[in-house]
Amino acid sequence: MAASRKAGKVVYTCSSCGGQFPKWVGQCPECKAWNTLEEGIQVKTTAPNPRFSGYAGEANRNCVRTLAEVGAEVQSGTPTGMGELDRVLGGGLVAGSVVLIGGDPGIGKSTLLIQTMARLSDSLPTLYISGEESPAQISLRARRLDLSCDRLRLLAETGVERILALAREESPAVMVVDSIQTIYTEQLQSAPGSVAQVRESAAQLVRFAKQRGTAIFLVGHVTKEGALAGPRVLEHMVDTVLYFEGEAGSQFRLIRTIKNRFGAVNELGVFAMTDKGLKEVSNPSAIFLSRHDEDVSGSAILVTREGSRPLLVEVQALVDESPLANPRRVALGLDQNRLAMLLAVLHRHCGVAMYDQDVYVNVVGGVRITETAADLPVLLAVLSSFRDRPVPKRLAAFGEVGLAGEIRPVPSGQERLREAAKHGFERAIVPRANAPKRPIKGLDVIVIDRLSEVLDIF
Repeated sequence: MAASRKAGKVVYTCSSCGGQFPKWVGQCPECKAWNTLEEGIQVKTTAPNPRFSGYAGEANRNCVRTLAEVGAEVQSGTPTGMGELDRVLGGGLVAGSVVLIGGDPGIGKSTLLIQTMARLSDSLPTLYISGEESPAQISLRARRLDLSCDRLRLLAETGVERILALAREESPAVMVVDSIQTIYTEQLQSAPGSVAQVRESAAQLVRFAKQRGTAIFLVGHVTKEGALAGPRVLEHMVDTVLYFEGEAGSQFRLIRTIKNRFGAVNELGVFAMTDKGLKEVSNPSAIFLSRHDEDVSGSAILVTREGSRPLLVEVQALVDESPLANPRRVALGLDQNRLAMLLAVLHRHCGVAMYDQDVYVNVVGGVRITETAADLPVLLAVLSSFRDRPVPKRLAAFGEVGLAGEIRPVPSGQERLREAAKHGFERAIVPRANAPKRPIKGLDVIVIDRLSEVLDIF
């Protein structure tokens, strides 16, 4: 401990909010999270102020101007060569942007980035920084994927000062750092991956990106809960945050935008993992539909919307008599509390009681639905399983169910209906406010106001 005190003062940093405290406590005083304080060393340095120093146009930043005097430059993104990645990035890769990609181990983060960098290297100077794998391992992966990497520059290094010095010499337009948890700065004596190291290393990389106009991809580890490891401030420092999603054993990979300063959030990109790497899925709705050969009970089709893309997703339900005093309510891909609320609405306004039934609901394909448009299809699937009466195969639905039993409208109803008609659906149940102003060819739209009207449809 004596040596540590000579090198710097011991501080405890919260991995959730980034707050620093002189001693360890069980609950963070700022964000109230439990067991998130980690020990580190605070070293006094003469480094320049990270908030302003080194940025291009520092003189312009420090003068007060009106907003009208500030030039608004339209930042167009550079296509990466992968349409699904461009979609979640907001149209392409913006110069000087910092993109954080997180996901479970082995889900395909490094595979996606090596494919992207191989394509970009044909037209732009690129640099791949590896802190976890050796150059031989990366070369072996590239050969296995049949990638042409003649112009892709590679560096195996974990010291951020050394990385930035070499990056200034190389002047890359796009750079990958895999991963941020392995990078450390010599200004701190704590171990790589600690809260202080991750935050300071990321801050230096962000400053470099803004100075030089270099687009940087940062790969981030995730915790067992699925959140990005390290301080939450890391997500605030970067411009875009992408999450890899997907079920274990499934070949499909979903990339969702959590934050994007250059485009819409909650965009969804769909890939399929093959022996030659990640391949784009041109028709994502096809992977979320089972297309049963015969009518089956407990299945309904939801027309959801992820970012700017409408998708057709199958919702399955299983209702079975429960031997338990407290029947089970299990929801995969949906909010379990919302399922319990919908069942209560179904009982109160439709007289269908399921207090002695186990109810299981699953969204096919591993996609997670967060919007309320899934309310009506979920209840359709539950009713279908409970009555053992199949929903017609060519019927789709969407709509929010209120506590008073009303069916409320959802955004972008026209686009959802056009997507259903494009995939051959013949009927759709929608809220009255989402009724199309003009008839949609081949699609019979049924509008409803109350949940009780659903009981008479099928």
